[in-house]
Amino acid sequence: MSPTIGACDAVTGNVASLLWHAAERHGARPAVVEREQRGTYAALLKRVGAIAAALVAAGVTPDDPVAILLERGGDAAAAFFAALAVGAIAVFVNETLRPRQIEYLLAHSGARLLVTTDDLLAHQPRELRADVCVLDVGTIGPDGDPAFVPVPRVGHDVAQIIYTSGSTGMPKGVMVTHANLLAGTRAVVSYLEITGDDRVASLLPFSFVYGMSQLLCTVAAAATLVVERSPLPQQIVERLRADKVTVLAAVPPLWLRLLNVSEFRDATLPDLRVVTNAGGRLPTEAVRALRHAQPAARLFLMYGLTEALRSTYLPPEEVDRRPDSIGRAIPGAQVYVLREDGTAASPGEVGELVQRGPTVTLGYWKDPELTAQVFRPNPLQPAGAPDAERVVFSGDLVRRDADGFLYFVSRKDRIIKTMGYRVGPDEVVDVLYGSGEVAEAAAAGEPDELWGERIVAYVVLSAAGSLERLQAYCGRELPRYLQPARIEVRPALPVLPSGKHDLAAVRSESP
Repeated sequence: MSPTIGACDAVTGNVASLLWHAAERHGARPAVVEREQRGTYAALLKRVGAIAAALVAAGVTPDDPVAILLERGGDAAAAFFAALAVGAIAVFVNETLRPRQIEYLLAHSGARLLVTTDDLLAHQPRELRADVCVLDVGTIGPDGDPAFVPVPRVGHDVAQIIYTSGSTGMPKGVMVTHANLLAGTRAVVSYLEITGDDRVASLLPFSFVYGMSQLLCTVAAAATLVVERSPLPQQIVERLRADKVTVLAAVPPLWLRLLNVSEFRDATLPDLRVVTNAGGRLPTEAVRALRHAQPAARLFLMYGLTEALRSTYLPPEEVDRRPDSIGRAIPGAQVYVLREDGTAASPGEVGELVQRGPTVTLGYWKDPELTAQVFRPNPLQPAGAPDAERVVFSGDLVRRDADGFLYFVSRKDRIIKTMGYRVGPDEVVDVLYGSGEVAEAAAAGEPDELWGERIVAYVVLSAAGSLERLQAYCGRELPRYLQPARIEVRPALPVLPSGKHDLAAVRSESP
């Protein structure tokens, strides 16, 4: 099977042209399947044209931020491509957010137009206090200019402001260019070998890089996007089977929930050929369980950050040998592992992951000081590279083995310093999952007068799990400095809109 990347190769300016390219060649092919609706590429393009006309009528001009608050699906995809087509900057607002968070994103981005529906706004607990005009897509008729084409954009024009999940503080707006989106899409379509025959599941928010990647890769390959919005793992699995999904992406907490569904864990989905993980490292035991559950599907373990979209991936043929690795750099990118003094770390030595290449974004919206801290001149400037080349310092600690494969250790700001050791929380979490006693787990540090910090584990026990057996297991399997000082059992671990565990909420909840 060879990837269909003609659209990525053909488009060099406005990312919206990916849709025009797909509709021109495959207009009758299903583009978005949601609930009982199956919209073609021709229908999606017509909808984009109608929304684009409404944006222009509302006074939107190139480089204006346009906020989009819609349920993930056909209209959200159409609004995104319409905003890009008129030269605006798309700002997705996750539909699970509440007024305070929405108001922050609107104010910070400077968006003066909010594309949404009256129904979605009516379900908010209070009215938005924001200086924006509201464009209700439900009132937009079917007619757009059939001759409309995307306005010209150059690669370094900003296409999107993507807000980080807020897992390390207030959400930051990352300026993503048209060239960034095309480069990231080209790389992922290439190594996943996505073709027009694929049916790509959409389970993750468009407001985050990973969820947006499913949309862009689908359109670039003229494939079909299968949207499922149910939070229930059982219903998700039923939809995957019924719609013959071939490509499935999820974050670790969702994978763990899917693996608790017997129809996924114990029964092969015959059409599934590719599964991917990003948004956090999947515990080794879960990797093995996923491989056992769906042995015919090729598993790609991936790593990325909003500031550079996609960074690394582990090829499926390496997964059984290196289930804890995040792989090597994606095509077209280069990844360094650097010491604090900016020199290259030796194999096995922990250092910060630093990335260069076409997916490195422009920096943070309205925050030049933070941009200068994270996006810096390349300390290992190759001969012939542009003098002004900048690389992104991820804030993630990794190590590289002798074969060049990378292993995630921890966020720099999540390292637990205890008993004179520097501990990555994932070192503890991996052992917790290996016990067989937990369905979900997270770990963090809290102050300790004697040892600096102590390790606290938060777990959801499996159906037959035992706290006593878990504590005994940790005593056997972990050295003293890695053993949790306390294990708190919770009925569930809260997650962020991105699907990652919300550690701030986990810590603040009473056991």
